[in-house]
Amino acid sequence: MDTRRIGSLEVSTVGLGCNNFGWHIEESASQRVVDAALDAGITHFDTAESYGEGASETFLGRALGDRRDEVTIATKFGHIAAGAPGGQATPETVRAAAEASLERLGTDRIDLYYLHRPDPETPIADTLGAMSRLVEEGKVREIACSGFSEEQLREAEAAAQHARFVAVQNEFSLLHREPTQDGVLDACADLGIAFVPYFPLQSGLLTGKYRKGDVQDTDGRLTATEGKFKGMGDGLLTEETLDTVERLIAFAEDRDHTILELAFSWLLAHDPVASVIAGATKPGQVRANVAAAGWQLPQDDLDAVDEILAQPA
Repeated sequence: MDTRRIGSLEVSTVGLGCNNFGWHIEESASQRVVDAALDAGITHFDTAESYGEGASETFLGRALGDRRDEVTIATKFGHIAAGAPGGQATPETVRAAAEASLERLGTDRIDLYYLHRPDPETPIADTLGAMSRLVEEGKVREIACSGFSEEQLREAEAAAQHARFVAVQNEFSLLHREPTQDGVLDACADLGIAFVPYFPLQSGLLTGKYRKGDVQDTDGRLTATEGKFKGMGDGLLTEETLDTVERLIAFAEDRDHTILELAFSWLLAHDPVASVIAGATKPGQVRANVAAAGWQLPQDDLDAVDEILAQPA
């Protein structure tokens, strides 16, 4: 497993997203996923206070047990749901959230602490000040943000007096390329901020599981017609998207690789990217994700992928 740096932290280039813990899988299954991740060389574990309404942090802490010092734990506070009031990143909230996360995780420090979403009601300087005090006290090692725009990243950098954001976690994949277009990747390069992509597989579309012409016969979250995943594929399983997926599959197979390998390796070919966060519900998914990150794409292949993605439906 290769490693890259996020501030002072050294992390595996594939990280385990623990957003399924407590929501989609219970504690025993979460334990098996964590064990598989450690066995595969993953050292970067990403969770949040909101995942599983706190259960994700609890499950992760218990699963790591006495192996906690071998890994980097990232967690987040201040997720603002649609329609919910702001004020989730006030100094008082920062401290209370950190103390609660530390208790659930069963640890004495958070390695990488994220502001989960921008809080328009709280000046970023106030939030940074509170997060900096946690760093000074040794309860947090590095701080970061998620869902920030280029303008918000630059504003936060200018406002930082002590600790500064060393990473931003935004959605980024072959099918969601906004960071290459909205200035965020450029800002990361300019400011020395690591970029941590989430949803790298676009809910399974970039695994090769969903093929054009066979989608309705595929048993998966995107095709669920009932239960908690009902409607998840709406807006994703379009003819345009499936055509693009087929072109990407053909490109990868022509080079004796899979679309899963392309999904991870394409992201890691972007310089600011430090670690790709991928969720998993089964040990086999973890092992496949780790194995997928080893393709070193030459510039000619990167250019060819850009041409594929630019093609009309």
